Amino acid sequence: MIQLSTSVCLLGGLFLIAPVLMAPTLANMCRPLKTLNDSLSHRRRYMKHNFPINYTIRVHHKEIFKLSNISKMRLNVEELDNLVLQRLWFQVNQGVLKKIIRVMPERHPSRPYTAELERRFRDAEGVFVESHPAEVFQQELPDTIQDIWDGLTEEPDRVPDSSWRFASPKSLLDNFCHTMFCLFSECFASTEAPQDYCDVSHWRKGRKKDLQPES
Repeated sequence: MIQLSTSVCLLGGLFLIAPVLMAPTLANMCRPLKTLNDSLSHRRRYMKHNFPINYTIRVHHKEIFKLSNISKMRLNVEELDNLVLQRLWFQVNQGVLKKIIRVMPERHPSRPYTAELERRFRDAEGVFVESHPAEVFQQELPDTIQDIWDGLTEEPDRVPDSSWRFASPKSLLDNFCHTMFCLFSECFASTEAPQDYCDVSHWRKGRKKDLQPES
């Protein structure tokens, strides 16, 4: 495994723009992602029941990363490689987890859960970075993706007030989970029938519980 510092350094770099639109998820990514999903399956208990009703935290508007954002980028950015979106997913949710942990007192009942979730996320991130050659992270991004990246990595005190939004911890982890299934769908293939995890309708209430993780 690579050192965490190497992972963080590479996350600050640039991505490969490959001609293949949907690069397959590397097989060694599936184990850490499934472990991460095991934690995410308990998000209702820890991110909803342990917080006051209507509780929200402040996040950058680009950190509210939904399936609709992925669909728009795929439509508007020519030959967008799935690898670029996967890298963006890691950057977005790195910030989301930090912000959730930051608002929790040391004795908050959800803090151990969130710390473990972040640890598993870091493990998956490390495997992802290790699974690609360094050159992958040294190429230019499409302008649209670069603008998002720059906004996410800007110093908080330099972010304009208009770029901040408020969202519940539960909704942020719902987005985290749904977009993970969409971008790494090979790791979550159903044995019963093909599932389009990028389709918002898949996650609507009323779906069979065994076809989706807990929301």
